[in-house]
Amino acid sequence: MSTMKSVRTGGVDKIEVVDVERPVPGPKDALVRIRACGICGTDVTFLHMGGMPARAHLGGNLVPVALGHEPAGEIVEIGSDVEGLNIGDRVVVNPQDAPTGIIGCGGAYGGMSEFLLIENVEVGRSVAVFPDTVPFAVASLNEPMAVARHAVNRSEAGPGDKVVVFGAGPIGLGAAIWLKLRGVEHVVVVDVIPSRLEKALAVGADAVVNSAEEDVAARLTALHGQSANALGQPRPGTDVFLDAAGVAAVFNTVVNSAKWGAKLVMVAVHKKGSEIDLGGMLRSELTLIASQGYPTEIFEVTPELVEHQERFAKLISHRVPFAEAERAFELTLTPGAAEKVVVTLDD
Repeated sequence: MSTMKSVRTGGVDKIEVVDVERPVPGPKDALVRIRACGICGTDVTFLHMGGMPARAHLGGNLVPVALGHEPAGEIVEIGSDVEGLNIGDRVVVNPQDAPTGIIGCGGAYGGMSEFLLIENVEVGRSVAVFPDTVPFAVASLNEPMAVARHAVNRSEAGPGDKVVVFGAGPIGLGAAIWLKLRGVEHVVVVDVIPSRLEKALAVGADAVVNSAEEDVAARLTALHGQSANALGQPRPGTDVFLDAAGVAAVFNTVVNSAKWGAKLVMVAVHKKGSEIDLGGMLRSELTLIASQGYPTEIFEVTPELVEHQERFAKLISHRVPFAEAERAFELTLTPGAAEKVVVTLDD
């Protein structure tokens, strides 16, 4: 039996690097040698829990989770029935397409492994091929950038709109890039960490606001002009608010800043429920739009990721070798220590 190393949840806030059986592809499958895999906030959630509840067990027993749903790698084996793929092709993966469960999110396989089995592989559905001009680490951004793209698509923001993005993590910054590539006139990014705000300007935001030090509504009024809510109360002229931060303060700020007919797109996961000021929403006819995953965007983003790779590459703050996976996850678990950590698996 041939084995490989794979990362899974250990105890609370810990990972384990374990030896597991290297998968053998069937006639309809492909085997990918992973060369880079990003770490996501969802991975951190699993680590905080120490696994995930097993549906088959009463009492909510926790079982380990094979981690990694942002992989990029190269095809090393293909089944006899597979069409449109060749050995050596570089691919990004749709983790939600796996028949044995979402890759890295409770499924049988995780992308933070030396090899990954792609079951019932189909180009354009389960994988997309990208050129060798793109580093594997940058290609691994494909999945989170699809999340960001779906949020921007949900906003329906147009060129004349004024938009603010709360949260300058990878999803928020990705959304800012997509908004500018979409031709949106003015994009503001709000965060509390100065280095992240500098990164926002570097990837093309028109302005940034440090909400720990500045009055967000006042700054948005200065940047986007003054408008009003349905009762005529003064409000910034911001058309679209995008929440990529996931804290109650963002929701409250938006409700208190929304003009008549504004939209709020919620892409961040809120860990705790919060009191929602429904009256405030009513006074602005604020439209709340939830954005989950990437129903169509997973490979729609790939050509543009290739075209604008230098811009997207700026999102990566740390590239950490697989041999130092524990350090990579420690960086991600430490608030403010890293923006986007990608684990690399090179020769």
